[in-house]
Amino acid sequence: MPKGRYARRRPPSPGECVINASSSPPAGAAVHKTVTAVELAGITKRFPGVVANHDIHLTVRKGTVHALVGENGAGKSTLMKILYGMQKPDEGTITVHGEQVNFSSPADAIARGIGMVHQHFMLADNLTVLENVVLGSEKLHGIGGKARRRIKELSERYGLEVRPDVLVEELGVAARQRVEILKVLYRGATTLILDEPTAVLVPQEVDALFDNLRELKAEGLSVIFISHKLGEVLSVADDITVIRRGTTVGTAVPSETTPRQLAELMVGSELPTPETAESTVTDRPVITVDKLRLAAPGGKALLDDISFTIHEGEILGIAGVEGNGQTELVDALIGLRHADSGVIRLADEDITAWATRKRREEGIGYIPEDRHRHGLLLEAPLWENRILGHVTEKPNAKGVWLDPKAAQEDTRRIVTEYDVRTPGIDVTAASLSGGNQQKLIVGREMSHKPRFLIAAHPTRGVDVGAQAAIWDHIREARREGLAVLLISADLDELIGLSDTLRVIYDGKLVADADPATITPEELGTAMTGAAEGHLEHEETPAETQADVSKSAESPEDEAR
Repeated sequence: MPKGRYARRRPPSPGECVINASSSPPAGAAVHKTVTAVELAGITKRFPGVVANHDIHLTVRKGTVHALVGENGAGKSTLMKILYGMQKPDEGTITVHGEQVNFSSPADAIARGIGMVHQHFMLADNLTVLENVVLGSEKLHGIGGKARRRIKELSERYGLEVRPDVLVEELGVAARQRVEILKVLYRGATTLILDEPTAVLVPQEVDALFDNLRELKAEGLSVIFISHKLGEVLSVADDITVIRRGTTVGTAVPSETTPRQLAELMVGSELPTPETAESTVTDRPVITVDKLRLAAPGGKALLDDISFTIHEGEILGIAGVEGNGQTELVDALIGLRHADSGVIRLADEDITAWATRKRREEGIGYIPEDRHRHGLLLEAPLWENRILGHVTEKPNAKGVWLDPKAAQEDTRRIVTEYDVRTPGIDVTAASLSGGNQQKLIVGREMSHKPRFLIAAHPTRGVDVGAQAAIWDHIREARREGLAVLLISADLDELIGLSDTLRVIYDGKLVADADPATITPEELGTAMTGAAEGHLEHEETPAETQADVSKSAESPEDEAR
């Protein structure tokens, strides 16, 4: 059994309670450590063909961050939807501040101080931040000056940097997340459910968020923190509960547990790494971008003089804080936006004016950053989503006609090969967990053997097992000559997978970095605009001393 003070269980038998609470609270727990904010006992939830939750037990102490971890499809989201009143449990009880409750809707949960920030945001793009925040809660502070002052107060208090009057459609993903957190706080939540809150943040932003969580704890608020980034979980959580296959299998004491141990408890395997050992880069260009420029309606440059080449077998990683031109670059490459000037070439062909469909048919794969908005039809079955974006290509089409039977058969293959956890291919995409939705998209795009793959946050919101599988598929295709543009907020992923790294800031490529030597901290600093040109790894005192010692070695030492 691995070292570390945590409980590990065999898969539970029906009706067996498997939660194993620690006998002593972890270091750093808030002053309210003996008071229970929320308790879930014996929660069971069944859907046709699947038991999502079975005999779940979870106790959240007041003034703490309680992490909830588990594989995609383990039942985390279902459990939180039950706590938030979006679904009713078939069995079990919910207790809030010592009183047993029954929630029929999110409004009931909000009234009891339960707020939830979903992994996929629920904002109206055509409304301002203020309008989104007050929507449905107009009676609290009205819709005018008083509401605006309250929003600014909360924004400043927790460092959210939210502007009340900006349209949501103008915000990047990270800013949208902050609006969602603000909505919860505005409604007076005392227990916050955060679903994958760091998925779009760079290290500095993660640190700022964790500082905010500590401030919430100090005021007696409680946070349920759902994440697949186990290192972050261990650094911010006071308690950790692990769910596997729909039931609680154990708890961990963060101060005495490593990410590798937690991964084994969570999925039964070691924590994967994205490292790519061998180079497969050739001298044959696949995608060439030359002096690309894209401007906003007012004339401000969203992309300015963007130039790069990606060769067969090469992964080019683009690092940048959300909202610095990554989305616009992806849109220009896939054809959703047409550049004001510049040239895009696929091999020897100028594709600058090509429509999106033609680009797809000629071998450009696309994993979008927002799977719900651009990657799936949530209310359509899985096999129809397999067709999406490839409607004219085999096996989805036979000549000018769709071939549903072949598409269905190939969807079954994708489900098997990419381990998409689903009761069948006729269920809707909305019924899958976020990670399984992502695996379906990756399987769909890789199945068409693309020449060039645009991979925007390919492992966002997936567990460590699925993450490893997606990395393996990308590495294997790279060995076969695939060229990849990789955009990710996971800096370890960027550094580990990329052959070449470039930093984007304010719509410009401002720096190059060597993935073999750069650290996540150095890359994160460059992403704030603090560095230009070629990034050199700064030696630590220990490294410098090691070099001095090495130079002082005798010939005999060198021979040894």
